[in-house]
Amino acid sequence: MTHLLAAILATSLYLLTTVLLLLRCREYAPVRHIAKPVLLSPALLALLAHAWVLQGEILSPTGINLGFYNMLSLVSAFIVLLTLVATLRYAVELLSMLVLPLAALSVVVDATADSSHLLAPGSSAGLIAHILTSLTAYSVLALAALHAILLSVQNRYLHNRQPGGFIKLLPPLKTMEALLFETITIGFALLSISLLTGLVFLENMFAQHLAHKTLLSLFAWVVFAILLGGRVLLGWRGKTAVRWTLGGFISLMLAYFGSKLVLEILLG
Repeated sequence: MTHLLAAILATSLYLLTTVLLLLRCREYAPVRHIAKPVLLSPALLALLAHAWVLQGEILSPTGINLGFYNMLSLVSAFIVLLTLVATLRYAVELLSMLVLPLAALSVVVDATADSSHLLAPGSSAGLIAHILTSLTAYSVLALAALHAILLSVQNRYLHNRQPGGFIKLLPPLKTMEALLFETITIGFALLSISLLTGLVFLENMFAQHLAHKTLLSLFAWVVFAILLGGRVLLGWRGKTAVRWTLGGFISLMLAYFGSKLVLEILLG
């Protein structure tokens, strides 16, 4: 399969799954009774094609390319995988309908735009593990941020006694909150591992070109630690949980993609 064909296939299947989920939510007869795993199968095939595109973009002849668009596409692939698992477990089809078109867009951008940040030759397995753990943590917490936005909208509609519309497509509020904190807990654990491996395998995490990234990541870690502590000790939920989640994620987003955008795209 050629690189371009894989990109077209991934994009088409992501969008096809989005349409199928929309029709299912609108109780369109031909798809209403199709089992959820079958309905999501095109997205799984899209994810495999997406992975094919990524390996061609990242594993270049000159080394491992961690360019901005490549990493954006890789993170979107991680988020799709997590979203599909969540959609199979819970009635969060709306989350998939938001994530899949964004993943399709990331495939198109990655396939048509160039960005380059080659990993130094001979980099250790520990450094690669640190990078992968960081990207996975970012993906999980990005999904948590998107989930928090949906939770905020759902909370507002319910408080205004407007339970109809797309809100009826979401699970009960308690289930949404439980899923949010489950996602945050996993993301926090991965972020902790990422920071620890950075201390071990990076020569100097506070070097000039890494200082802002390290400080913002540590700040995000503290925010999520306080949020999880507040949940256990003070029963934080609702708006408080949403605000802390979005605050932590914005810090993490600036730490990684903010710096890459400036260094590789705007100044590159």
